[in-house]
Amino acid sequence: MASPPDLTRLLKDWSQGNKVVLDQLTPIIYHELRSLARARFATERPGHTLQPTALIHEAYFKLVGHQQGEWKSRSHFFAVASQIMREILVDHARRHRSEKRGGGGEKVSLEDVVASAGSRDGLLVDLDEGLKELTKIDPRKSQAVEMTYFGGMEQKEIAEALGVSIPTVVRDLRMAQAWLHNYLSVK
Repeated sequence: MASPPDLTRLLKDWSQGNKVVLDQLTPIIYHELRSLARARFATERPGHTLQPTALIHEAYFKLVGHQQGEWKSRSHFFAVASQIMREILVDHARRHRSEKRGGGGEKVSLEDVVASAGSRDGLLVDLDEGLKELTKIDPRKSQAVEMTYFGGMEQKEIAEALGVSIPTVVRDLRMAQAWLHNYLSVK
């Protein structure tokens, strides 16, 4: 497995048009996506119709085809991976909720959303809607939540990806959680 500096170098080479490095990147990306999916599906409801392998494959193909420009670092790449995985999971949850429940939502705390977002489609959709609203007010805070809960990124990685200090990430997450809690409690 490549070290973070090696991965950053490979990502930069790939973004500069060196297609040969994709052969080296593929197993690394796949391994990282598998880790993210494993963590995300640990809280899924039994009988979830989206399988971890399908999530990994869909995320991988979207990442490989992503027109991001230059990948700045490993953290930048996995911040985008977090966003893509969020989109896939929320789209799946919306489809599942519309097919099964016909809409509607329930009031919950952020802690409940975070603890069971992957296990209850309605909560995941509500969290996504809250994050979209938070993005309108403070995009960085929304990105920090996304990277934490959908990407499994550590505070240090989030700080690097966002270009801020770790204490700023801690404050952003705390403020975002409070804001989301308020948003969800009036929903």
